[in-house]
Formats: sequence, structure tokens, C-alpha cells
Amino acid sequence: MKKFVDFSILDEKVVSVVQRKKQARRMAKLARSASFQAKKKRTMMRVRSSAKLLLVAKKQTLMKFRKKLYPNYNEMSMQQKVRADQVVLQRFGPKIDKISQKLAKKLKTKEVERIANLKAPKEENQ
Repeated sequence: MKKFVDFSILDEKVVSVVQRKKQARRMAKLARSASFQAKKKRTMMRVRSSAKLLLVAKKQTLMKFRKKLYPNYNEMSMQQKVRADQVVLQRFGPKIDKISQKLAKKLKTKEVERIANLKAPKEENQ
């Protein structure tokens, strides 16, 4: 059985701050376009894979631990956030993996309901 570490290595690549800012500008411009909005809506209508659900669960769990340990995380500078993430992962790494696996199972059961809720308003209008 694959562990969460196997999945997280696939999606995380190291980029410099300059590259990250450049990507942020590009994505901010792209996010405003109608075609990207439509693509995002179509993607949200699909059932997410187990790997994708596990990544979503890990992000949610990590944010809970960040907020608990560092309530003002969003106001921190980039360097402070990096250091905070290192502390959180060092102290709670295995616990985060365990909780995120449980959360992924819950997300998987709610996935069909989530899609039904997204499609419901569309069907009422027609």
C-alpha cells in the first residue's frame, strides 16, 4: 500500500520565490478568463480520485495544525511561513498523515453528495 509520502513527492516540486511569483501572476490572469472558469466548473463536477482526495485531506489537516499552532499564519512573511511549516511538520508529521487518511475516507463518502449538490441547481433551471 502506498503511503501519503509517496503521493506528496509527486506533486511538490521546488521552485524559487521569483518563479513562484511569476506563476502567481500568470495564474491570476488566467483565472479571470471565461474559458478557465468553465474548465474549473467542469472539473469540479467530476469525482476526484483517491490520490487527489488524499492531497485535499492533507492540505485541510495541515491548515488546521497551522492555525492551531500559529493563529496569525496568514499575516506572516514568506520566511516565517516556511519556518512555521517546518516546525509543524517536524512536530506533527505522522499525526497529520494519520488524520488526513481518516479525513480522506470521509471526503470519499461525501464526494457523490458534493457532486449532486453542484448539479442540482443546473437541473432545476432546465
